[in-house]
Amino acid sequence: MGRMTVRQMWKAKLEGGTLSAPSARPRATAQEGTAAFALQRAPFAGCVLGIDPSLRGTGLALVEFVPGRQPVLLRCLTVRVAAKQPMAYALGEINRAVALFLDAADVRHVALEQTIYVQNFQTAQILGAARGAAIAAAALRERPVFEYAPLRVKQAVVGAGRASKQQMARTVMALLGHGRTLALDEADAAGVALCHAFTWRE
Repeated sequence: MGRMTVRQMWKAKLEGGTLSAPSARPRATAQEGTAAFALQRAPFAGCVLGIDPSLRGTGLALVEFVPGRQPVLLRCLTVRVAAKQPMAYALGEINRAVALFLDAADVRHVALEQTIYVQNFQTAQILGAARGAAIAAAALRERPVFEYAPLRVKQAVVGAGRASKQQMARTVMALLGHGRTLALDEADAAGVALCHAFTWRE
């Protein structure tokens, strides 16, 4: 049996399954032991607000997790800000949108995608400011904030760290059973929420 991805383990957990070592290998490897432990832990329950920060197109996705059921996308939005608007205005719009999501639902955790690689220092500053605007809204409402590297998100959701945005969107929609096509930024935000629920531990 090949190594299970976190997504496959989550599916097995929801279906009430357990992971056992194959008969051909009586002694479990370290990876299989970790997978078995992941299945034994209690699944995440509650709502997660996933955020994919960007100055002109921040993705937001509110996902509800109920043990034994498929995750449900409650609401999603892309915060679009025209290039002609100044940076301060864009940051205000991001903060306001996140605040509205948090005030309208019982959000347990907030999960953001980290900024790992940027083209230059100016881009890093801009992305950092966008993340800060979102985090500030959560902090003022005393919501726990968790951050995940893009590679970890893709591995947890798709099972491949080099998955494209399109692959990510398709997998997210399949996991959520969502009918309409999600915008890429919204799919990324939902992916961060899924990653958090799949990998989070008390």
